[in-house]
Amino acid sequence: MKISRQGLIVWFHHMRDLKQIRRYGNLIYASRKLKYAVLYVNQSDIEEIERKLANLPFVSRLERSYRPFLRTNFENAKPDKAKQYDYKMGI
Repeated sequence: MKISRQGLIVWFHHMRDLKQIRRYGNLIYASRKLKYAVLYVNQSDIEEIERKLANLPFVSRLERSYRPFLRTNFENAKPDKAKQYDYKMGI
C-alpha cells in the first residue's frame, strides 16, 4: 500500500532548531544559508502538522509543496530531430 506524501517547506530562525523540526516528518534537505528545511509528511496529517509547526516560536513561515497535484506526464513533446538523426547514424 502506497502512502501519499507531500512536501512541507519550513522557514526558521536558527539552525539549532532543526532538531525539533525533524520530529514532525522526514527531513529531506536543510539550507544553512537561507534557513529553511524540506520535510515529507503524510498528506492525511499535513494540516495537523502544519498547525503544530506554526505554533513553534522559531518557525517564521510554512509553505506546502504542490507537486502531488501537478500533472507529470507531458504530452505532445516534440523530440529533438538532431538527436534522432545522430541515433540513426550511430554516433
